[in-house]
Amino acid sequence: MINLSYDRQHIWHPYSCIPPKQTPLPVRETDGHYIVLEDGRRLIDGMSSWWCAIHGYNHPRLVLAAARQLKKMPHIMFGGLTHEPAIDLAEKLITLTPAPLKKVFFADSGSVSVDVALKIALQYWMARRQPQKQRFLTVRHGYHGDTFGAMSITDPENGMHSLFSGVLPQHLFAPAPLMGFNLKIDEPGEDIQSLASLLEQHADEIAAIIIEPIVQGAGGMRFYRPTYLRQLRALADDFNVLLIFDEIATGFGRTGKLFATEWAGISPDIMTVGKALTGGMTTLAATLTTEEVAFILCSNPPGVLMHGPTFMANPTACAIANESISLLLESPWQENIAQIEAALNQGLTPLQKHPSIADVRVLGAIGVVELKDEGLTAPIQEAAVRHGIWLRPFGRLVYTMPAFNIKIETLGQLIEGMVGAIQDVTENFPVKQL
Repeated sequence: MINLSYDRQHIWHPYSCIPPKQTPLPVRETDGHYIVLEDGRRLIDGMSSWWCAIHGYNHPRLVLAAARQLKKMPHIMFGGLTHEPAIDLAEKLITLTPAPLKKVFFADSGSVSVDVALKIALQYWMARRQPQKQRFLTVRHGYHGDTFGAMSITDPENGMHSLFSGVLPQHLFAPAPLMGFNLKIDEPGEDIQSLASLLEQHADEIAAIIIEPIVQGAGGMRFYRPTYLRQLRALADDFNVLLIFDEIATGFGRTGKLFATEWAGISPDIMTVGKALTGGMTTLAATLTTEEVAFILCSNPPGVLMHGPTFMANPTACAIANESISLLLESPWQENIAQIEAALNQGLTPLQKHPSIADVRVLGAIGVVELKDEGLTAPIQEAAVRHGIWLRPFGRLVYTMPAFNIKIETLGQLIEGMVGAIQDVTENFPVKQL
C-alpha cells in the first residue's frame, strides 16, 4: 500500500504546501495511455505528463533502450570524457533543428537549459566587449521555468513568481502577442510595435530577446501568429540583439511542426529543447547555438562556457532520447497530430456556446478550454477523474495534450470525459461574466 499519510506530512508536490490542500492520487503503474491508480482505476492520461510522454508510457523500444544503456554505462561524468549516446544525440539535434544551430549543450532539465541560454547570451556580449548588454527582453504571459534565471524572464505579474520580484534581476516585458494563430497581420501590429519601442529605448543594454514560439504555455496556453516571429527576427537583427526561442514545450511535434519555429520559417540564435526529448522517460534538455555565438563566446576570457551540471549528457538519458527521436520520426506523427487536432476541434468547439466558457482553442495536439471563473478548475479536475481521465487544469484553463500515438477510440473517450467534466461542474455554479 502507498503510504499517503506519510506523503501528505513530508513531501512537497509541485506548487503545493505540506500537507497539500488536495491529496495526490496514488499511482500503481502506467500502461500505454493509461495511469493505473492503486485502487485499480485506469485514467486516460490527457496531459502526457506535462507535455513529455509523446509515445505514451512504457513504450517497449524506450524501455529496451534504457535497459541496454543501464547495463552498459548508466552514467559517467562529462568533464573530460565523452560517449556515443551524447554524440549521436547531438548529431540528431543539429540535423533536425534549423540549419544555423550547430553547437549543443546538454542540461539536466528545461529550466537549467534556459539558464544556460541566458548565460550564453551574457557571455557572448562580454566576449564582444559590450558587458553592459545584460538585460533580457521578453513578453507578458511567458513562462520559462522555476530556476532563478528562468523566473526572472517569466511574467512577473501574470506568472507564478511574483513573490520573488524584489530579488530577481529586472528585465523588460513587452505586451504579449495578440491571440490567434491564424490572425492576419501583415504589417507590424500594436503588439510588435510595443516591443520595437522597448528595443529602441534599451537596445544598448539588451543581450537577447527570449520567447516561446507560437504557443505560450503555462503563462496562459496562448497561440499567436507566425508573422510575429518573423517580425521579431528582423527586429533582433536591426537592433543587434540575440534571439532565443524556448522550444521546451513546443519541440518534437506538439504544434504540428517538428519545432514551432518552422511555422515562421526562421531560426533563432539560441534554442532550448526538453520535455518530449526523451519521450517522458527521464529528464534531459539541451541548449543549441549558432557557430558564430559559440565562436565569439570562446574568443575572449574566460574562453569557456561557465556551466557544467553533474549529470550533464547522462548516457542513459541520451540513449533514451536517441530512441525516442527515432521512434517519432519513423511514425506517421504528422498524420497522427492532424487527426488529434481534428478530433479536438470537433469535440471541444461546441463548448464555445456554453455560458461558462470564455474561449476554446486548438493547435496541433493541444486543446484548451478557457473558463470565465478560475474557481472551477479544482472541481473539474475531480470530475475528470470520475469520468476516467486525468487532467491538470490551472487558473481558468482546462486543457489536454495527449500522446501522439493515442488510439482514436481512446482519444474520443478523453474528449468526451473532458467535456463531461466541464459540463458537470459548470452546471452547478453561477456564471461569472468576464
